[in-house]
Amino acid sequence: MTGHKDNKELLFSLTASDFEWTYFRGSGAGGQHRNKTSSAVRVVHPPSGAKGESQEERSQYLNRRTALRRLTETPAFKAWVAAVSRGLKTPLEIEKEVEDSIADPKNIKTEIRVRKDEWKEVDPSELK
Repeated sequence: MTGHKDNKELLFSLTASDFEWTYFRGSGAGGQHRNKTSSAVRVVHPPSGAKGESQEERSQYLNRRTALRRLTETPAFKAWVAAVSRGLKTPLEIEKEVEDSIADPKNIKTEIRVRKDEWKEVDPSELK
């Protein structure tokens, strides 16, 4: 009996350069090591707007892995992958759509702090 091989087609690929990586010092307890090393990681996928962050591990390498896994689990990234894999939109079209939705004033909510834990929505024109 011969082995069965799936005929899978590579739809697209992503590399580390397709993401924006930010390294910083983690917050919280951890002592001298935590205060002197930039082991915390934030990763952003610009076309989808998806973000992932990790600062739990002492190792930047492990935090990179965790941050990337968290990014891939976000609804925004999953929607981007689904759209690209179906061929409905190119990555540039998706990026433009995300930028347009962010820039649209109806998608922006402006709030001011009234008390310690209380916020009030205001019209941006009132702040000028």
